[in-house]
Amino acid sequence: MTPSDVELAAAALWQAEVSGIQTGLLSKAYPAMTMDDAYKVQAALIEKRKAAGHRVTGWKIGLTSKAMQYALNIDIPDSGVLMSDMHFEHGREVPKGRFIQPRIEAEIAFVMKAPLRGDVTRAEVIAATDYVTPALEILDTRILRMDPATKAARTIVDTISDNAANAGIVLGPERHAVEAFDLRWVGAIVARNGEVEETGLGAGVLNDPVEAVVWLARRMEQYGQRIEAGQVILSGSFIRPVECPPGSAISADFGPFGQVAIRFA
Repeated sequence: MTPSDVELAAAALWQAEVSGIQTGLLSKAYPAMTMDDAYKVQAALIEKRKAAGHRVTGWKIGLTSKAMQYALNIDIPDSGVLMSDMHFEHGREVPKGRFIQPRIEAEIAFVMKAPLRGDVTRAEVIAATDYVTPALEILDTRILRMDPATKAARTIVDTISDNAANAGIVLGPERHAVEAFDLRWVGAIVARNGEVEETGLGAGVLNDPVEAVVWLARRMEQYGQRIEAGQVILSGSFIRPVECPPGSAISADFGPFGQVAIRFA
């Protein structure tokens, strides 16, 4: 993609977010688009969000489970950027019309006390983590999930460009030392309006959520970025996305690890 292509794609995504009207598949508009192109579009989109007054607060890791990777025919995760307007308080209500087609995923969030960059080790991730906490990620899609004419589905370049589908984050009130639990065995029962929709374990995230943070730090080095102290890292979902039409009340019970909930008006 040319710099002009990148800017046009980012502008289309930003307009979709502002208007609430989805844009078409970038993979169709730019058939030769690569993952590097997609991250350039994502970066341009984040610059537009910064210009609108939102600041970077962390990072999300997506497509960490084998099920989601198989669905998109890829073998690596992706990442996106968390920003200040994306944070919602546990137990509160998301205003009507805030998102286009919201879905949620259950995750383990890492809050960092030291920066990380480059070829880090598992021990370095643990040492740099302030605490871990239960979390919900709110997904949204500024890009159509399927092209209406060809019925082609979104691809990985669409998802990455669209900030890895990130739109919101809800952190639970509990805070734990990263070594207080074997995060592979931390799981959640996720319910919508009182009915269980999904269950899963942390091991679904690259076998261990800590390894997801290792992956992120190494990937960011390729783009001249780093994880900063105080930032939040969503380590990846261990459940399939749960649709959240208006009136949905979502709760995730992580057992001894804690609880987290959100409602959609």
